Amino acid sequence: MDFKDYYAVLGVSADADDKTIKKAYQKLAKKYHPDANPGDKTAEEKFKEATEAYQAISDPEKRRKYDELRQDYQQWQARGGRGNYNWDRWQSNPSGGSYTYTMSPEDFADIFGGSGGMGGFSFGGEGFSDFFSTLFGGAAGQNSGFAGASNVGRTQQGQDIEVEVQITLQEAYSGTTRVIRTGEKQIEAKIPKGVRTGSKVRLAGQGHPGFAGGKAGNLYLKIIITQDSQFERDGDNLKTKVSIDFYRAILGGEVSVRTFGGEFLLKIPPLSQSGKKFRLKGKGMPNLEKPSQQGDLYVEVLITLPDNLSENELSTLRDLAKKRGINV
Repeated sequence: MDFKDYYAVLGVSADADDKTIKKAYQKLAKKYHPDANPGDKTAEEKFKEATEAYQAISDPEKRRKYDELRQDYQQWQARGGRGNYNWDRWQSNPSGGSYTYTMSPEDFADIFGGSGGMGGFSFGGEGFSDFFSTLFGGAAGQNSGFAGASNVGRTQQGQDIEVEVQITLQEAYSGTTRVIRTGEKQIEAKIPKGVRTGSKVRLAGQGHPGFAGGKAGNLYLKIIITQDSQFERDGDNLKTKVSIDFYRAILGGEVSVRTFGGEFLLKIPPLSQSGKKFRLKGKGMPNLEKPSQQGDLYVEVLITLPDNLSENELSTLRDLAKKRGINV
């Protein structure tokens, strides 16, 4: 009978805590589960091996006994490993019988995905190794199958996946796509126009595969919109600022305003004050639920003074100031 290093099977250290052990098993179980690898005998064996290791060292009493055996076995090897190792004093329930490990619905959902309240499943002792059965009891069978490995309880929906995706405000205005890689799968995801930071785009059936014929989970894209250098978003409305020169502010005129839909000429009435706001209806962001409807764009004008006035221009302004009773 061969010794099994369960810590090595799970890829953890001998002093690993319960959380680390569980996380390691989750990773291996999802990777090698027979329902995710139909017909793959190698994957099934690795799944059995990982589950056996998890059962042995996730239970405090079993782990204590296993650790004692492991230490004794390593000392026997260090002494040269002469003769055959004496397994007799470690044997449990030598008369045989059966050993069954039952996974609760909560543990099943936690490890394999799906919602709580679904049925759990059992692993029968006939699938365990001689080593496990000798140490913890149960008959080590010759059956190469693994009870519950291919048809584990009720149908289980696969676990959902959530991926954070950053897009620009321009992309949120027009809609965009992103190539998303989940494991070995690559998906071109369409992101609709009008999304906001915190919006979740659902891609049905693109999550983790289901088990026992269950549906695959969903993939959710959590949208993060990066800060824009020109526009500030307020719901479906946008805010921006444009500079106008001294002369247009006094005499009126037109100024070009950039919108996500193209350039727009904004008419500035005479005697416009700095900070005055203009509303451009329907020039804001599309509504996520009703993309044909758009918010508004609010434009705040800021007056910039000329820095290259001639002496004659300055003289004219001084005369105008005097006529208005302003001493300069």
